[in-house]
Amino acid sequence: MNARKTSTTGTSRIRRTALHRTATALAASAAAVSLAACGVVDVGSSAEASPTKGDDITVGVLFPDKETKRYEQFDLPIMKKKIGELTDNKATVQYANADKDPETQIEQLERMVTDKVDIIVVDAVDAKSIASAVETADKAGIPVIAYDRLAQGPIDGYVSFDNELVGQVQGRSLVEKLGDSAANKIVMMNGSTTDPNAAMFKEGALSELGDKVTISETYDTKDWDPVVAKANMEEAVAKLGAGNINAVYAANDGIAGAVIDVLKTAGVSKVPPVTGQDADLDAVQRIVAGDQYMTVYKSFPLEANAAAEMAVAKVQGRSIEFDALAKDSVDSPTTKKIPAQLVPPVALTKKNIADTVVADGIYTVKQICTAPYKAACGALKLN
Repeated sequence: MNARKTSTTGTSRIRRTALHRTATALAASAAAVSLAACGVVDVGSSAEASPTKGDDITVGVLFPDKETKRYEQFDLPIMKKKIGELTDNKATVQYANADKDPETQIEQLERMVTDKVDIIVVDAVDAKSIASAVETADKAGIPVIAYDRLAQGPIDGYVSFDNELVGQVQGRSLVEKLGDSAANKIVMMNGSTTDPNAAMFKEGALSELGDKVTISETYDTKDWDPVVAKANMEEAVAKLGAGNINAVYAANDGIAGAVIDVLKTAGVSKVPPVTGQDADLDAVQRIVAGDQYMTVYKSFPLEANAAAEMAVAKVQGRSIEFDALAKDSVDSPTTKKIPAQLVPPVALTKKNIADTVVADGIYTVKQICTAPYKAACGALKLN
């Protein structure tokens, strides 16, 4: 391809009312998301209205896959804990995981409608195909909150990260590392086309990469599958030669791991800068070792707590639109002005591991600095 990308396609659907996407936000957001000093973050309290339900409610939670480690390791238990705190431990959480199958998730959501749960929080496998099931819930009078990915259909609320800003953080990190030069050849390994977030990550990254690098090859990764990413990266190496790849934009940590494995197998003496997202433990360890340049840390407690707050408030008849529970709004292809809470991301590199995932209690130093990484941890004074 060897074509330099100078523009992005599409326009952002996000209408921000509180979150300003500026250069200073990238530097300041690390402090904003640190939870260590105050424990669990309170995302705000709603103005009381006449509750439609009490504390004895059932919240349905649907997650898309088990391969993304954060969902069941962090998001679900944090969400359950917060829902319990908000309802005097009287609420029930009904959980299902679709294991990457859109049809399974549709059946799971429809089953929750049949079971008459009070509200559903769904992280869609396929944002478009889930719309019919969301409509079924809406007709049954059950609100649906889209979590992490913006689903289509009559969604009542949305909690996620500022996904375009995630891509900007990734793209800017590469430019800062490499310098502004079209001689730098980049391979872009994007996420799944069925995930609307992937398009936002890509758009954000391209807005930073612009004409500052040459994008030699671009791939989408079906279902965010590292096996697919591995095959795509092997193709890129065969076309370009491993030594002609100066950096890789990898949309998440699973893709980053596959990319790094391919580059090492190809015999590179030093792995070029590779981005990531989600701050998986193995990605943090790769950063410690110098194999992965950065990942995007997204504060799971902030997102999960915000979703729990929004779900309970919605069921109990309290406002989410006009307070800290929904400071933003977004448009989907089917629904306009969805009340939203967008959480800022943070670039995680060797320099701020202690100030992010360790400070927030996501991982301990002991978990990160296992035997293979002790020397590297020592060099970083990570102890």
